[in-house]
Amino acid sequence: MNYIRNILNSRSNDNGNFFLQLKNILGFKPKNKNYYITAFTHRSMNIKDKKGNAINYERLEFVGDAMLSSVIAAYLFSEVPHGDEGYLTKMRSKIVSREHLNELGKELNLIDFVESKISKSNFGNNIHGNLFEALVGAIFLDRGYRYCEKFIFKRVINPHVDIETLEGKVISYKSLLIEWCQKEKKTFDYNVYEDTGNDNLKHFSVKLSIDDKVVAKARATSKKKAEEKASKRAFFAFQNKITKFFNE
Repeated sequence: MNYIRNILNSRSNDNGNFFLQLKNILGFKPKNKNYYITAFTHRSMNIKDKKGNAINYERLEFVGDAMLSSVIAAYLFSEVPHGDEGYLTKMRSKIVSREHLNELGKELNLIDFVESKISKSNFGNNIHGNLFEALVGAIFLDRGYRYCEKFIFKRVINPHVDIETLEGKVISYKSLLIEWCQKEKKTFDYNVYEDTGNDNLKHFSVKLSIDDKVVAKARATSKKKAEEKASKRAFFAFQNKITKFFNE
């Protein structure tokens, strides 16, 4: 297939150690290299197959996300026999959180392998986690469940998963704060407004009020990030009360 040959030739010219480095990350030699080439092909390359289907890592993300959830769910089910469905779901969410997946992608320097027409400095932070998911998807399609499971244990579970530490990890400060407010019958309001200022990128500011009193302010490039940042600041302002409430 010409599109694969072109990318492979490009990699050979730009980075002759691509597959050697990939083998070191995987711990085994790929059988079908095309999956891994696709796993590191950005949509900006605008490559399509003979049927006009896009060739990039985004579909592999879907497969990788499912495999991560499957392997980690089975691990938690085995390791935490006392955990109910809600507990296991929360623990899995902490392990496969976007923040954690981004850290895993950065740890392996996966962005160095990307073929793109966009400067890597312009990528958002989530590309690291996206590439990690795509790589997991490629492993599954290339070698099957057992190899995929082995890779996830090697790169995710064994070095990073500690049940006791995870139990105390907060995934969403906003969700935690809202739950506390609702159970304590406190009113809360996120007043979000556009605040671009002198920045090239659009920014949003938020004022978080509890019982009609502003308790935290924050600013970020999206409403969701601004609300989460303000919630985190509010959490630490009320940490003793919130921690005491959830521990009772």
